[in-house]
Order: sequence, then structure tokens, then C-alpha cells
Amino acid sequence: MIATDVIVKGDASGFAQEIVVGPHRLTADEPIEVGGKETGPSPYDLLLAALGSCTSMTVALYARTKKWPLESVTVNLRHSKIHAADCRDCETKEGKIDRIERDIHLVGKLDPEQQKRLLEIADKCPVHRTLRSEIDIQTRAI
Repeated sequence: MIATDVIVKGDASGFAQEIVVGPHRLTADEPIEVGGKETGPSPYDLLLAALGSCTSMTVALYARTKKWPLESVTVNLRHSKIHAADCRDCETKEGKIDRIERDIHLVGKLDPEQQKRLLEIADKCPVHRTLRSEIDIQTRAI
């Protein structure tokens, strides 16, 4: 994987942020109801976009490699906070946890086994693996 510097800058007057990723420019902000001006997606929206795009790319690459008749992939995602007690498969049992719901729509003449395998492959996308793993974020002032 090629490491890319991502630069995020904003002033202290609001939530809007300019994001620079190589030659690409994006804007992030918060919704109006929480004090933003909604000039761009929220940070959680960007996180979901990263997971969704990685999922779609990974599934499509696998299908191409196998020469399976996948025509398109659509990934719908939702983020919410839920009570840990409501998650029977989670280690955390107190407080709230993040839940991401991911629906994958596969278009093409795939048989049930191919569909099942592509859903398994979705869990192997690099962003999914990162989100499920231990993450070491090192912060310093410069």
C-alpha cells in the first residue's frame, strides 16, 4: 500500500474543514442541527464512504479475478450508537458502542455460492480489517 499524506485544515470559527489528499480537494463539515453549515460530509460520513468504497472495490476485484458475472456493486451504510447490552456478539457490555450497518447489493447472474463468497470477501477489504483491528494513533504537536 502506498502511504499518502492527508492534510486537514480549518479555522477555529466553525466545523468546516479543507481536506487535501494528493491532488484531490474535499470539504468536511457537520450538519446544521449540530452547529455546522453542512458544506460537506461529516467525519462519520467520510468514514462510511471509506468503508463502502473499499468494500465495493474489493468485491469487484475478486469477481473480476474469478471471471464471475458481477455487473455492479452498491454498498449502503449507516452509523449509529447503540447500548452495548443490545449487542449479543460484542465483548463490551456497558455503555454505548458504534454500530455500522452495511448492506451490499450485488447485480449480475451470480449463483448463491458466488454471492455468499462475495459477502465473505467484503469482510476482507483493507478498511474493514483496519476498523476491526487494534489501531495505534500517535499524536504530536508540530
